[in-house]
Amino acid sequence: MSTLLTAEYGVKNIIKSFGGAKALSDVSLSVKSGQVHCIAGENGSGKSTLIKIMSGVHAPDSGQIRLGEKSFSELSPREAVREGVQVIFQDFSLLPNLTVAENIAIPTYISRNSLFFSKRETKKIAESALDLIGVDLDITASVEDISIASKQLIAIARATNLGVKMLFMDEPTTALTRKEIKHLFKVVEQLKERGVATVFVSHKIDEIQEICHTITILRNGEVVADGLMKDFKRDSISEAMTGLNISETRIAPPLKETTEKVIEVKNLKTKPTFSDISFSIAPGEILGITGLLGSGRTELAEAIFGQYPIDSGELIVGEKSIQLNSSSAALKAGIGYVPPDRLTQGLFLEQSILRNLVAVGIDQYQGKGKLLSKNRLTEAGEKWIKDLRIKTKNPSNPVTSLSGGNQQRVVLAKWLAMNPKLMILNGPTVGVDIGSKREILEIIRDRAQEGMAFLVVSDDIPELVQICHRVLVIKNGKISKSFDELELNEEILYEELS
Repeated sequence: MSTLLTAEYGVKNIIKSFGGAKALSDVSLSVKSGQVHCIAGENGSGKSTLIKIMSGVHAPDSGQIRLGEKSFSELSPREAVREGVQVIFQDFSLLPNLTVAENIAIPTYISRNSLFFSKRETKKIAESALDLIGVDLDITASVEDISIASKQLIAIARATNLGVKMLFMDEPTTALTRKEIKHLFKVVEQLKERGVATVFVSHKIDEIQEICHTITILRNGEVVADGLMKDFKRDSISEAMTGLNISETRIAPPLKETTEKVIEVKNLKTKPTFSDISFSIAPGEILGITGLLGSGRTELAEAIFGQYPIDSGELIVGEKSIQLNSSSAALKAGIGYVPPDRLTQGLFLEQSILRNLVAVGIDQYQGKGKLLSKNRLTEAGEKWIKDLRIKTKNPSNPVTSLSGGNQQRVVLAKWLAMNPKLMILNGPTVGVDIGSKREILEIIRDRAQEGMAFLVVSDDIPELVQICHRVLVIKNGKISKSFDELELNEEILYEELS
């Protein structure tokens, strides 16, 4: 253990180019055993390339990889695992049709080229791995039936079982609630005590300040700042990441006094998900809804858009009651919905940026004979690319060519093109960097100033405080408390959620 506690892991003077474009330029990084380090940077800063070099996916053009006492000019994935380097990506790389125990144990069998699979040994391997990180899970459960938080813990247990010495966690809290994040941080503390060098890759400044000892900030493939976390303030991290002085002050637009209601929700109920849900939203108002995973927040958003069944209740848009039975009925009533997962729910990944931009309101781009007008499609695409500041060289490129923040803007533009009376945004900035997040919030603000109403469903408390006029907290399917503009602050919302 003494050797492990003094070991250092990292890279020195790494250079990596792809097709003549430099992804990393003279990057050095050092993490000690038992330390929690943060790699921060916007999309395209070089974070993913650095992780892939250290895990053996890419070979550097020059520079050294340092793992304890050993130094390498490059690694293969197998060598990286053998030397104790593990990466937990956002998809966790788990097999959904297998049990928790099988997912934890299979890499062990593979590493020793075993042709035999013992149920008794699998159970023993899984229990030992979970015990090492202080986690209690049902090892007989199928992975497809468990929560995202539990999948995260399975991936960590699997890594510890393979003798992890340096663990990369890529955006580990993106889909977790505050309670689950606290549990994850306790597990990270267990890894720290065991001498594991843990590296967080994250956009969430409040979380990295809470858990990380040290930080390296990348921008355009270069290290622009590094050092002890205690020497960095929130705004200095943000500025180093973006090169801009990005304010995180409230940007909710002034709200005009009115008795008019864009939408009124009355006594919505679906057993056992939510009950007695009532609220209204005025023109130009941004209403936030937050709650822990399982609170009913997403199901409520889907119910208003006609995608989740309700037992009873009423939805009034303007002065007209509508049936909550389909998304087409909701869309006809002037309700738009941006889902939480843009990759599986919000985008046609094989299609171009342009086709994604016009996907919802395709009928309005018809020309003579009801054929689609190429000119109208192009004009609309160029308009939304300009209005939402979507960074692309060619709208005919596949939407997968865009960064996460620009993909999210495409999803927003697709629905904004319908000019809905109410826009429901479920996790509007999940997985986007701090610069894109600010710009997306500014887009919401600008549309609200023009009179569009918004319902923002999010567990990003700083985001809700920045942009919302009111926030409703949902617990166990019911509204536990409502906070108006004068009451809103991060502390009071975290307290209500705990």
